[in-house]
Amino acid sequence: MNQDSINHTRTNYQPGVALDDLQLILTQTPPEVWVALRDQRIFITGGTGFVGCWLLEALLWANEQLDLNLHLSVLSRDTAAFIAKAPHLATHRIVTLIQSDVTALDTINGPFDSVIHAATDVVKTGDDPITTFDNIVQGTRATLALAQRAGATRYLLTSSGAVYGRQPAAVSHIAENYSGAPDSLDIINAYGQAKRVSEWLAHNSGQQHNIQVKVARCFALLGPYLPLDAHFAAGNFIRDGLNNRTIAINGDGTSSRSYLYAADMTVWLLTMLINGRPQQNYNLGSAHAISIKALADTVSDIIYGENKVTIAQQPVANATIQQYVPDVNKAQRELALAQYTDLPSAIQKTIVWEKRRRLLAAHNH
Repeated sequence: MNQDSINHTRTNYQPGVALDDLQLILTQTPPEVWVALRDQRIFITGGTGFVGCWLLEALLWANEQLDLNLHLSVLSRDTAAFIAKAPHLATHRIVTLIQSDVTALDTINGPFDSVIHAATDVVKTGDDPITTFDNIVQGTRATLALAQRAGATRYLLTSSGAVYGRQPAAVSHIAENYSGAPDSLDIINAYGQAKRVSEWLAHNSGQQHNIQVKVARCFALLGPYLPLDAHFAAGNFIRDGLNNRTIAINGDGTSSRSYLYAADMTVWLLTMLINGRPQQNYNLGSAHAISIKALADTVSDIIYGENKVTIAQQPVANATIQQYVPDVNKAQRELALAQYTDLPSAIQKTIVWEKRRRLLAAHNH
C-alpha cells in the first residue's frame, strides 16, 4: 500500500440499503461464488460510486453473514468525501481506503486476489472527448498493470452497452456477438470507443499474463446510490417527482430502454467475477424494454398517483425509434442469471431510499 492508505476499525456493519435487497443478493448469488470469495483480497476502483457502493454493501453483508474473512481495498479520489457520504462502508474494519486517481496506481502493489475495475466516467455535456477517452483507457491500463504485479488471478471490467454504437432498428435486443461499433466519425462517441479499447486491453492482458478477465457490458441501471442529477432518465424523473415538479421528458418519449435494479446488478457482477468464463464479455441488464414516456408515466403514477408528465417534442412520423436494450441470453444460459426485481418495485425502492437519505441529511444539518 502507499502512504495515502486509510484503514479504520469499525466492526458493526449497519447497512445503507434495504435488508431484503441484501438478502436477495445473498440468496441469488450461487453458493460457490461465496465459497470462492472466502479469504479474498479484492481491489476495487469506483468503490465510491453507484456500482462500487452496491458491491461494498453486498460484500460487507456477506462477510458478516458467512464469515468470509474478506479484505477490501477501495480506491477513491477523495477519501474524506467518501467517509462523509457513506461512513458505514468507508470506515468498516475490512475496508482500506486508498486515495489516488485511477490512472496513477504505480505505488500500490497488493497482494490482491481479484481486481474489480468499476470506476465510472459519467460524460457530461461540454467534456473534452480526448480527455474522456484518455482517462478511461489509462485507468484500465493502470488497473491491469496493478493486477499483474499484485498477483491477481481474476479481473472484472465494468464496460458498457455503448460499445455497440447505435442499436439497429431491426434489432430489438443487442447481443454480445453484434459486430457493429460506435460511429468513428462522431466525436461524441469517446465513451463507447474508450470502453471498446479497454475491453481489448483487458482481454489481451488476460491472455498474456494468465489472468481470468471477465467483462460486464452494463446497460441502464436503477436503484439507491444512482445520481439523480446525472444524464440518467430514470433518476431525473424520480428527482422531478420528489421535488414536487412535473416530470419532464426533454425528447419525444419514444426511445426504448430497459432497467436492471441495483441488487440484481450486484448478483450479476459477483457471479460474473467468479463463474464467468475467462476472456468473455457478458451483457448486464434487463431484457424488458420500456419507452421513455412509459417510464415517466410509471414514475409519475408511483409518486403522484396520477399523470404529471410533460413531453418537450412531438414524435416524428415514421422516425426510427432509438433503442438501448440488451440480449441477456448468454448470461442466463451460462450463469443462470435472471431479473429478480420488476421495474415498478425498482422505482419504488429507489424512491423510498432517496426519501430516507434526504431526511437523514436534513437531520444531520
